[in-house]
Amino acid sequence: MRLLTTALTSFLDALLPPLCLLCGAKIGVASGAGDVAFCTDCLADLPVLQAAHCPDCLIATERGERCGACLAHAPDFDHAHALYRYDFPVNRLIHALKYHARFAPARTWGLMLAGETADFPADCVLPLPLHPERLAERGYNQALEIARHCAHARRLPLDVDSLQKSRATPPQSSLSLKARQRNLKGAFSCQSDFSGRHLLLIDDVLTTGATANEAARVLKLHGAASVGIAVVARTVRHY
Repeated sequence: MRLLTTALTSFLDALLPPLCLLCGAKIGVASGAGDVAFCTDCLADLPVLQAAHCPDCLIATERGERCGACLAHAPDFDHAHALYRYDFPVNRLIHALKYHARFAPARTWGLMLAGETADFPADCVLPLPLHPERLAERGYNQALEIARHCAHARRLPLDVDSLQKSRATPPQSSLSLKARQRNLKGAFSCQSDFSGRHLLLIDDVLTTGATANEAARVLKLHGAASVGIAVVARTVRHY
């Protein structure tokens, strides 16, 4: 069956080769067609994080030391990973996934996050949840679309039920850090006992870290030994 699937995939790729989402170039079978949404050249040009960054929250620092905010108040999550800076064209691709159901990059990002977190222990993968009202309005959770591929690649269970967004909150985008933190208090609930387990949370963007931090705090209250956060992109400060 595996040989048949591989042969069928190769035939379909030859008949209708996938195209890069950014430049429209054909992505050949040798380039990993079906697993990537971008050609090799475009993938290499995407905006990566600055090499020197805080190991806790990923914000750029001069020598890779912990930033002042994390020294003052260490986050509740134990490690963070991001594939890119939240900058053009990654920001446009995330926006298209989040608000226009353009799912094509989700598989690529999920597989890349699986590789990015391969050295860190995890017993299961959880997407950052949406409140039921927001989920009904949007029709899908973009974090889940990424998380399902990450979980499959790492051969880990995908838990979509334990962590819930139990309180609807105003959008975070227009709020200050302190307002974001207040906004999220009591916003998450957990339905499972995670005693001694290592959890990997998946989301699309890490901005201030307030959402990931509150989710991690709740998961640790339910016994989690460690909580990692993995995202497609980390926002950067523009001066």
